[in-house]
Amino acid sequence: MKSPREEYLHQLELFMEMSTKKSTHLFLLLIMLTLLCYQVQPKAQDDSSYTEIPVGVILDMRSWVGKTVHSCITIALFEFYKVNDHYQTRIVVHNRDSRGETLHALRTALDLLEQTKVQAIIGSDSTAEAKFHAVLGDEARIPILSLSPAPSSHNHPYFLQIAHDETTQFKGIAAMAESFGWKDLIVVCEDNDNGRDMATIMANAVGEKSISVTYRSLISTSASNELVQEELQKLSTMQTKVFVLHTSPSLASYLLLNAKDLGMMDEGYKWIITSKTMDFLNILDGEVMESMQGVVGFRSYIPQSADLHKFTWKWRKEYGGKNINSYGIWAHDAVSALAMAVEKQVLKSNLKNLETTGSNQRDTTLLNQMLRISFQGLGGVFQFRNERITTHVLEIINVIGKGEKRVGFWTTDAAFIKKLGQPNSYSNDVLKAIIWPGGITSDSMRLRSKNLRIVVPAHSRSRRLFQVYNDARNNSTIVSGFCADVFLAAFAALGQDVAFDFIPIRNNTKVGLIDYNDLIDEVYSGEFDAAIGDISITANRSLYVDFTWPYTDLGFATISRNADASMWIFMEPLSSNLWLVSACFFILLALVIWILEHRTNQEFQGSRGQQVGTTIWFAFSTLVYAHKIAGLATNFDLLRTYETWYERVPGTEIVIPFHVPVPERTANLVTMVVTPKWQELQSNLSRFVVIVWLFVVLVLTSSYTATLSSLLTIQQIQLASNRNLIGYSRSFQLGGIRNFTPGTRLESYPTFEAYADDLSRGSKKGGVDAIIEEIPYVKAFLAEYPSGYSMTISEATTNGFGFAFARGSPWAPEISRQIARLRVDGTLNKLENKWFNQESRDSVPTTKILCLKELRGLFVISGVSMAVAVFLFMLYLVHEKLYFSYTMLAGGKLAFILRLLVRRTGNAGE
Repeated sequence: MKSPREEYLHQLELFMEMSTKKSTHLFLLLIMLTLLCYQVQPKAQDDSSYTEIPVGVILDMRSWVGKTVHSCITIALFEFYKVNDHYQTRIVVHNRDSRGETLHALRTALDLLEQTKVQAIIGSDSTAEAKFHAVLGDEARIPILSLSPAPSSHNHPYFLQIAHDETTQFKGIAAMAESFGWKDLIVVCEDNDNGRDMATIMANAVGEKSISVTYRSLISTSASNELVQEELQKLSTMQTKVFVLHTSPSLASYLLLNAKDLGMMDEGYKWIITSKTMDFLNILDGEVMESMQGVVGFRSYIPQSADLHKFTWKWRKEYGGKNINSYGIWAHDAVSALAMAVEKQVLKSNLKNLETTGSNQRDTTLLNQMLRISFQGLGGVFQFRNERITTHVLEIINVIGKGEKRVGFWTTDAAFIKKLGQPNSYSNDVLKAIIWPGGITSDSMRLRSKNLRIVVPAHSRSRRLFQVYNDARNNSTIVSGFCADVFLAAFAALGQDVAFDFIPIRNNTKVGLIDYNDLIDEVYSGEFDAAIGDISITANRSLYVDFTWPYTDLGFATISRNADASMWIFMEPLSSNLWLVSACFFILLALVIWILEHRTNQEFQGSRGQQVGTTIWFAFSTLVYAHKIAGLATNFDLLRTYETWYERVPGTEIVIPFHVPVPERTANLVTMVVTPKWQELQSNLSRFVVIVWLFVVLVLTSSYTATLSSLLTIQQIQLASNRNLIGYSRSFQLGGIRNFTPGTRLESYPTFEAYADDLSRGSKKGGVDAIIEEIPYVKAFLAEYPSGYSMTISEATTNGFGFAFARGSPWAPEISRQIARLRVDGTLNKLENKWFNQESRDSVPTTKILCLKELRGLFVISGVSMAVAVFLFMLYLVHEKLYFSYTMLAGGKLAFILRLLVRRTGNAGE
């Protein structure tokens, strides 16, 4: 077995063979490294206040990652020592720019070790640089903190990986492929050593789930546009449409843009992108994001916290950036851990001993301190395990529009969950809805096909709801009825290959006395996977099983025998206050018309009794006038449509048509239809008042007619007997029934036959007036006894029927979604019609009587018109009296003057 030095020299030789630079330069570097292995000595700096510890940082400062990591390290050290100003040590960072070149990064590392005497090095995310730094760290015996996510060998104890291992997500990808039922997929990686290694590791991970990688596409980062399109064209012709993309962000952007142009981001394709690209999603431009619509990605999870928010705000303020990615957070936590380790090292050993004891003991001590560090950093718990930071959670996101939507998490111990901290909740067993390319939505992951053991009640109160019988030919249990059909329809909509084994429970109960809690106990104990039947959802049962959404109506209903109509039903359309106000307004109208017409209209004159009779008769006869006016309008419209006039032949029953000009027919019709009595009013004020009142009467009579028709058609269900005897089923819990009147008596009944018998007899003959029951049972009863009985729905105090599954079962949320779909597409309604032999039997509609509050505007209008008319009449009357008095006075003076003149003239003549 080779020593670390021999392995290092061997890797340098391989690298020199691949390099295009002059061999003399590489030879000089090799000599420098060899001398360095024996000559590197620590150098402490004396300071009266604290000891400075040099640490090297090698980053590609031309990249966004390099700039972000450098700024995060700077802020982290400043904030760390601001809080821990009592520390005896201070880390002094020596930055070096690798320029993105592996050879230059190695040269700068050698310079840091030889010239600066650094005690640790923080490296970039480059996989090639990480390999050489790992060997260099072993030779120099200093910790190398690498941001490379590629897995490292355990043969390099000084190489500490502070980035999350990118191979952890491969198990999550394999689990996702298995859950969705994918049998094969295509892996796209970079054409280099790391890409080929990752393709192999991914193939092994999905292979454990019996999923095959049909093709490994390796594309060089320097490939031309023609080569990329040629490779994608080849992929598009393959039968497999599921792609896993594991490349750098730059190559991924290039691939996705071309894939969209080739139609590989349309319906039918599935794209899963690893954290190697998704960790940099926030720096991708808008065009690339548009090409990624529908892709699903695994991304390193950074938990939100107050410290993270504070750090991000400070970073944005000082450097003007928008978002910090995971690499900046990891670098922040790593340099903080290094500062803690250096301080602990100094506390255990004084600086003078470190200078004279030798580098081996010193460096081993620093490494050991780093491995013992454990604290809550910005990225979560910072702790090394096997020389790398442990990865527990990955975020799964779905790219939609200009942003992203989190659909769940992947954890190494709890698989897929929707929310962290709730691993035992059934709602977390699958991801949220995913929108794939082309806008295709997947509500949840596909569930594994299996056989389900389902317990069912041996007896049911209604065969229409649920029925169990044995198939002797196949020796199997068959279920039927409304509940069974809903269950089978919901599973059929899933498209899953699931076999059911229905097992009836026999607890020595009779029909109508089933203890459904026994079914729940069987599921809770784990003996069965589910329980179906006419099982009501209750709060207590929900503590032991997971129910689906209800597939029946909620609440109770009342069954009662249809009652006979009351002899006073014609009074019910209007409320008592409306009857009273209407009568008062009729009398008021009569009074107003008499005031307006008494002086000039002979119809309103005569004896006092005759005046009162005529006035009252006129007011109440407006009820007839209103309808005749309505008939006039209707017939007038008919005259505009038809040109035929009908006339009865005198002395016969024969009616013959003949043609009459429309104007003449209209005039004749007006003459025939309109009663002349109200036209005999002589005052215009009277006519104005009557016209307004006729409108009020027309509205009142029309509303009355409609309400009365409704009351005669739909009989409200009431408990007619004063004894208030109400029935209920024996398996029914009365805790939800409320609002019983005082003195109400209850009687339990086991079967529908008993319901019908006692309802038909009524309470006066030893039966009951009504029966309270859950709505599904009421519908089943009315299907068997469709005539003579009605239903009215009470409060929704029950939760309806549901299917019970074991706690944590993924089937419960899946079947709930399918029940919602069956309700929307009308399947549930069709099944109700099938089993209950009728269209939807909802509650009997109640008729709302007319109240004064609703029609008070009509009376206000009529009252105002009467007041205005009387007021104008009084003004006219006062004016007339004044004018008459004036005339009389003026006439008297004139006569006196004439007589005086005549007298004087006569005297003169004499």
